[in-house]
Amino acid sequence: MIHEQPGEPVIIRQRWRIALIWLVPALAMLTGLAMLIHTWSDTGPEIVISFQSASGLEAGRTVVKYKDVAVGSVKDISLSQDSQQVLVTVQLNKNAENLAHADSRFWVVRPRVAINGVTGIDTLLSGAYIGADKGESTQEKTRFIGLESPPAVINGMPGSRFIIQADDLGSLDSGSPVYYRRIPVGRVASYQLNRDGRSVQLQVFIDAPYDRFVTPNTRFWNASGVDLSVDANGFRLRTQTLAAVMAGGIAFSTPDLDDTIARPEPLTTYKLASDRESALSPPDGPPILFKLRFDRSLHGLEIGAPVEFSSVKIGYVTAIALDYSKTGYRFPTVVSIEVFPNRLGDVLDRLPKQATSLEQQTAEFTRDLVEHGL
Repeated sequence: MIHEQPGEPVIIRQRWRIALIWLVPALAMLTGLAMLIHTWSDTGPEIVISFQSASGLEAGRTVVKYKDVAVGSVKDISLSQDSQQVLVTVQLNKNAENLAHADSRFWVVRPRVAINGVTGIDTLLSGAYIGADKGESTQEKTRFIGLESPPAVINGMPGSRFIIQADDLGSLDSGSPVYYRRIPVGRVASYQLNRDGRSVQLQVFIDAPYDRFVTPNTRFWNASGVDLSVDANGFRLRTQTLAAVMAGGIAFSTPDLDDTIARPEPLTTYKLASDRESALSPPDGPPILFKLRFDRSLHGLEIGAPVEFSSVKIGYVTAIALDYSKTGYRFPTVVSIEVFPNRLGDVLDRLPKQATSLEQQTAEFTRDLVEHGL
């Protein structure tokens, strides 16, 4: 019979072995809890973005970038209830929670080929990702409508926005360049049809420091395409850069540029002229309507044809219509023209001053000229 001597550590060793066995899962539990707390503290809001297509997007792999920094990832992709939209669920990081504001914008960055260039080349290797632009609103939002193309202007870029009114869009588009002395200094940010449906409103963005060249006296004109004209002096060909000819563009100039001229407020509205010549010409002022009656046929006369007086273009044709004359059963032509008295320059100061208004004064002067053989 073996007797254990008092003080032998057999029982103590067994207790230590039992404690070590439970230490490993305890450490694993603490590590997992720490990772869970870290993940929870680093997780931001969850938002849903709707797109027309999920091309290039993949749940668990596609990331969201803001200023080329990953700020979230795509968690899930599904269809809307009417199957018309693709709903992309995005999990933002904690440091990007300010992207979940009402006026933030999201779009898919993928290779795009357009007339004005190629974008998204870097995604050929890395794959498509969702680009983000932080808004200025403080109101939080969790559902967004994604842009189908990248915005031309990112919020926070130094520069100024201006509004330009045009008769039609022509060959212009979002991203079309804006030139100053043939140097690209901005771009068309957006455009929309005015409520009356008679004109188009364009919003242009001029980068700093070039926006300081835009003053209340600045003139904008359409620099797209090729301006070819023929007159007594021969052919005249005017173009901007090759990019403007291919993709369209806007040019501007500021007559009598002076540092003392007051700068316009952002979103100041300007008128888009059809060409450089009409843009830099003096203001026309209010026109006066005349109706001319011709007994003979007018071959080649079109609406928009210039009206000249002593080699000076003082107006243009606005309408051409037929009339009927019982005498001889003839069909005379009635031509409506608009004449701008301001184009006469200093001659206005020499006109008779009996009339009370410029319109009546010009009409009476024109009547006298007609009586003397005009």
